[in-house]
Amino acid sequence: MMSVRREALRRAIRVALPLGLLLVAAVLSATASQLDAFSRSPFPLSPTLPYDAALDRLGATATFDDSAITPAPVPLEGVFRRGETLSGVLQQLGLDAGDAQRAVTALSDYLDVRRLRAGDSYAALYDVGSHRLASLEVPVPGVGRAVAVRAASGTDAWKGAFHPYERTVVPALASGVVEDSLISAVVAAGASPQLAYRMADVLQWDVDFSRDLRRGDRFEVAYDKVELDGRPAGLGDVWALTFDNGGRRLEAYRYQGDYYDGEGRPLKKMFLRSPLRYAFVTSSFNPHRLHPVLKTYRPHWGVDFRAKVGTPVRVTANGVVTEAGWSNGGGKMVKVRHPNGYTTGYLHLSRFAPGIRPGTRVRQGDVIAYSGNTGLSTAPHLDYRVQRNGRWINPLQLNSVPAEPIASEQRADFFAFRDVCRDSLASGAPLPVQPADGAADPGLQVAAAGGSPAADGVAAASAGR
Repeated sequence: MMSVRREALRRAIRVALPLGLLLVAAVLSATASQLDAFSRSPFPLSPTLPYDAALDRLGATATFDDSAITPAPVPLEGVFRRGETLSGVLQQLGLDAGDAQRAVTALSDYLDVRRLRAGDSYAALYDVGSHRLASLEVPVPGVGRAVAVRAASGTDAWKGAFHPYERTVVPALASGVVEDSLISAVVAAGASPQLAYRMADVLQWDVDFSRDLRRGDRFEVAYDKVELDGRPAGLGDVWALTFDNGGRRLEAYRYQGDYYDGEGRPLKKMFLRSPLRYAFVTSSFNPHRLHPVLKTYRPHWGVDFRAKVGTPVRVTANGVVTEAGWSNGGGKMVKVRHPNGYTTGYLHLSRFAPGIRPGTRVRQGDVIAYSGNTGLSTAPHLDYRVQRNGRWINPLQLNSVPAEPIASEQRADFFAFRDVCRDSLASGAPLPVQPADGAADPGLQVAAAGGSPAADGVAAASAGR
C-alpha cells in the first residue's frame, strides 16, 4: 500500500514540476518584454526628474494665451559612454536614423563631433505635447554650448546654433600664513589651490618653494577669478603679490605683461631657480658624493629634484638645444646652450617634448621634456646641471642676471599703479575691473576713482590720487 502511494506522489511531482517551471518562465518573459518596451520607448522619461532652469535656453518656456498655459519641456542630462556616437545617442533619445543625421549635420557647423569622448555631457529637451525630442545641447568646455533645435513642430528639419559662455572677471584678494605648505595656506584663505602655483610662477626667480618656504611666511595677493555663466572657471591674472619669506619681504606687480618689485626692478632673471614648478631637492651639488648605484665616491655636478615620472621639465633660460638623446648613466638627456657661455643639462628623463631636437630654439619656461628614471638612477627624479665656459656651477647658487628694467619714461606710471595695488592689499578692497572695451591703452588702467585693472600697464588720473 505504501509503495503505491509513493509511486503516485512521484508521478504527481513529475507532472507538476514542468508545469510550474513553464508558468515561471511565462511570467519572467512577460516582465522582460514590458521592461524592454519601456527602455526602447522614444520617451523614457519620468515626469518627476529634477528641473534645471538653466536649460530653459534649449527650448520654449511656458507661453500664455487667453485659454491655456503650455508647460515647459522636461530636460534630460546624460554623458557619452565609451564607443557611443552622437548619432547613436540621438537615436537612443527617440530619433530615427535619418532624423538623427540631420541633427548631427546641424551641430557639425559648431562642434567637431569626431572629438566627442566618453564622459562628455549633453542635455536633451522633449516637447511636452508631442513627446518628441525638441533640442540637444552639447557643452564645449570653456567656450560655450552647441545646440541643435528642431526647426518647427511636426517637421524633421534641424537648425544649429552656438551660445558662447558669458565670461566675467571678478577681482579678488587672498591673504594667509604658511603653516604646512603654500597650497594648504592658500586653500585656508578661501582661494583655489591653483593660486599657489600662480604665486610660485610670479616669484619663481627669487623663491625656490621646495627650499625657501618657512613656517610663518605671510602673503597677500590681488588677482582675478574667471566665471563662465556665473560658475567658477579658473583664475585670471595675478596683479599684486607681497610675500614675507624668512625675514625678507618680496613684492611683485604686473605691469605690461611682466612683474616688477616695489622699486620697479624686474623680477625676471636670466635663469629660473628651478626647472620644476614645485619640487623638492633630494641631493645637492657635491664634488665628493657617494654614488647611490655605483657605491663609489665621485662628483655630483648637479642638483636632484624629486619628481614623479612624467613631471614637465622647463628650460631655465632662453637658448638653443644642442643635445637630446641617450647619455649612458644620465639616461635620456637634454642639453641647452645659453648666452654668455652658459649650458644647462636635464638628465634621467622619461621622454622629450614634441619638437625638441638639436637646433631647436627654446624660451625660458618652455616644457622641453618629462622627468623619469632612466640611466643610473635608483628612483624617479630630475638631475639638473649648469656649466659656464666648461666649468660646473652649483645651480642653487647661480648668480641671476636681471631682465630689462622699466623704461625711465614709464617709471612714474608704474609707481602710480604700485601705490593703487598697495592700497588695495592694505585695505582689503579688491581692484575693480573695467570692461575690456574701456581700456584705451594696452595696459592696466587706474581710474580716477581709485584703480581699475583691465589689462597690462597703467594710466593714472591725477584727480583721483
